[in-house]
Amino acid sequence: MAIKILLNGCNGRMGHMFAKAADRTSDMAVIAGSDIAVAAGSAYEAAVPFPVFIYENGCSDDLYSKLGGVEFDVIVDFSHPSALSTVLGLAVKCSAPVVLATTGFNEGHHAEISAASEKIPVLQSANMSLGINLMSELLRTAAAVLADGFDIEIVEAHHNQKLDAPSGTALLLADAINDELSGSLEYVYDRHNVRAKRDKKEIGIHTIRGGTIVGEHKVIFAGNNEILEISHSAASREVFAEGAVRAVRFITEKGRKPGRYSIRDVVRKT
Repeated sequence: MAIKILLNGCNGRMGHMFAKAADRTSDMAVIAGSDIAVAAGSAYEAAVPFPVFIYENGCSDDLYSKLGGVEFDVIVDFSHPSALSTVLGLAVKCSAPVVLATTGFNEGHHAEISAASEKIPVLQSANMSLGINLMSELLRTAAAVLADGFDIEIVEAHHNQKLDAPSGTALLLADAINDELSGSLEYVYDRHNVRAKRDKKEIGIHTIRGGTIVGEHKVIFAGNNEILEISHSAASREVFAEGAVRAVRFITEKGRKPGRYSIRDVVRKT
């Protein structure tokens, strides 16, 4: 029986991508979509094979009532941090697992996610690409071996419409490295106003914004007379949609207990 998905943020670019990716599978289907805004033009909404519900932002009860008894197995969210309370509120009310593929969460948002994960399974990742999450595992290994004699720098590049900087993915990679090193490194985002030698206990994080770059991340381990670079380049947003498809399969597995999960858990199982 196909996994029934409620897709929040269905009118956005990634919502479109995920709907197409789910449609290509044989084991899942988007049975309804929701968003806080009507799609630009009505052609998209008229073309999708599922109903779209527009709700008031920040009100899970409003979305719950608009759904009118639509039954779903999982919520997939490709929207905006401002919709988090609505998504989690609905998921908890319906005892449904949720895949959060949205970026830009702050500490308060993460506290909400942790609270909800005590009641339902929640899979959240700043990047749904399996390649990026495999990269984070490789970085943990490299950090454990090279940390003493190598400086670590991260460079990320995205399109000129991206709002947050540095990217959530750059922070995900930095966190993987720092976690391996027991949180001993400081994140440094800007050096132009400081005249001082580079501290050994830091990770430099640098941002590029331009054109239509989908997403590029490079981590540099610079040592004495040698450099190791580990990089990932996304040629299309489809990689994030395909990763979310895998996340749906993982989070809806029979017997999945409440808790907080990430794509790292999916990678380890793949």
